[in-house]
Amino acid sequence: MNKNSKIWMAVVVGVVAAFLVAVLVLHPSFQLTAVTDIVESLLVASGAASFVPLTRRAKGRMRLFWSLIILWITLWCGYELCWVYFEVIVRRDVPDLFAGDVILFLNIVPLMAALALRPHVPRDEYAARLGRLDFTLLLVWWIYLYVLIVIPWQYVVPNISAYNNNLNQAYSVEKLVLLTGLVACWIGSKGQWRKLYGSLFGMSFGYAASSALCNWAIGRKLYYSGSLYDIPLAISMAWVTWIGLRARTEAPEDNLREVTTVYGVWVARCGMIAVFSLPLFAAWAMSDVDVPSAIQEFRLALTLLAAFFMGVMVFLRQYLLDRELTRLLQHSRESFDNLKRLQAQLLQSEKLASIGQLVGGAAHELNNPITAMLGYSDILLSTPLTPEQAPLAAKIGQYVRRTKSLVASLISFSRQASSPKSPLDLNTLARTAVKLTQPQWETLKIEVRTQFDAELPKVLGDSNQLLQVCLQLVGNCLHVMSECGARVLTLSTKLEDECAVLLIATEAMPPLPPRAASLVEPEDGLGMSACQGILQEHHGHISREPQANGAMLLRVELPAAESAPAGARQPKNATVPVLWQSQPFA
Repeated sequence: MNKNSKIWMAVVVGVVAAFLVAVLVLHPSFQLTAVTDIVESLLVASGAASFVPLTRRAKGRMRLFWSLIILWITLWCGYELCWVYFEVIVRRDVPDLFAGDVILFLNIVPLMAALALRPHVPRDEYAARLGRLDFTLLLVWWIYLYVLIVIPWQYVVPNISAYNNNLNQAYSVEKLVLLTGLVACWIGSKGQWRKLYGSLFGMSFGYAASSALCNWAIGRKLYYSGSLYDIPLAISMAWVTWIGLRARTEAPEDNLREVTTVYGVWVARCGMIAVFSLPLFAAWAMSDVDVPSAIQEFRLALTLLAAFFMGVMVFLRQYLLDRELTRLLQHSRESFDNLKRLQAQLLQSEKLASIGQLVGGAAHELNNPITAMLGYSDILLSTPLTPEQAPLAAKIGQYVRRTKSLVASLISFSRQASSPKSPLDLNTLARTAVKLTQPQWETLKIEVRTQFDAELPKVLGDSNQLLQVCLQLVGNCLHVMSECGARVLTLSTKLEDECAVLLIATEAMPPLPPRAASLVEPEDGLGMSACQGILQEHHGHISREPQANGAMLLRVELPAAESAPAGARQPKNATVPVLWQSQPFA
């Protein structure tokens, strides 16, 4: 409690002390009545004002909770001001059949609504909507109960004794329900929230006991405004200010797990009990022969009207519930479909993991003979060779080193370890793939053409893995072309949407058989799946684009490296096609 709150509370305590002195010193008179009514009104108004800062700082459901608390105290203050009007301003007693008694009865309803929100427990919006609707149903039931039991003796057949008796009974039942709700909230809360509910229970119990004592004194002609019976009432009213100034509960408890199902079921059951109680009240109204027939007719008409409105609210609640159940069913179906897809992906991942282990083991076994071949090739190069033999021996060493590099790449890929990436020239990778596959396309008598963009920006990646992709794609295309009789394969590069694009195209071909088509589909075949995995690791993509003339086009996209030099761009027609002929190279 800060300094201003302490000063505020000290003023309230001083007002209560002055009131106590006035009760003990003054005799029954107009002055004592005025002091009593005004002091009690000020104490209740102070209580309402003490909760205003909490409402201004809160949001959402918390703001609604504190607003309902303020509404409860405001209605209470309005009832006290009615007494000020009659006993201080008009200077006459409050009428026995007082229309303002309904304020006294209904002022507890906002507090019950605040408790029904259960602000100490986190809840979703759907539960909050249903909770508000259920409480509205119960609110209508409380109003119906008051009008059914109290109003007939006030307006239909005025009877002061019956009116007071029925009003006290209905008010006592309402206060008992409120105290029960406070106890339930106190049990289900912790920390500051438990202190708040405990304080509200103590204040409410003290006020209820004081009111019952005052009613007992009124029945025996012992009560007057400013009597000793008003002291407990004034203390209860001052207690409200202490609660408001001391409250620090502005958010739900994070460590409290909500059991929404149980709570929602019981709230719904209470609403259903309220609806099904209407026929019982109607039967009671018709069977009570001790009351005038006018009251019987009034109660029967009131029950029919209440049944209509409560039936509409039940229908609305069921509509919201059906809509939510439909949404949950759709969500469960989507979750089930996602689960099946996830299971399929998991199974595929397990297969690929097994294949990766197999490939890793085979690659390790290949390392030994490859190392031996590399050593023998180096020894061969160190021996005297003829001019025709030297280039061939060099090629052997070159291919052995390339094979060793590919094996190392397979081992790295099987371990699913991210290799270090550096800026690479996609044109160079494509040219190397063409050179390394030259014996294959020369043997098949296939013509390979290249058209590379000289200003293509570099890409960020692992040279071994990306070269493996190029070799796999070119090799698969050559194999498919050999089966279909195609004779021209074109490799080209270009820049498109900040991506370096490699295009591998064939001339027109007949429709591919399923076995051949699997070699160039990104989703089929072990080799293409490996290419897809490598490209995904490089944030790239591979796709097969169908052509109208039956030609085959593979498209590989890789994002351009941010570190690539900008450079001046040349027109596209500045790139010169190069035809690779069957010629030896070192």
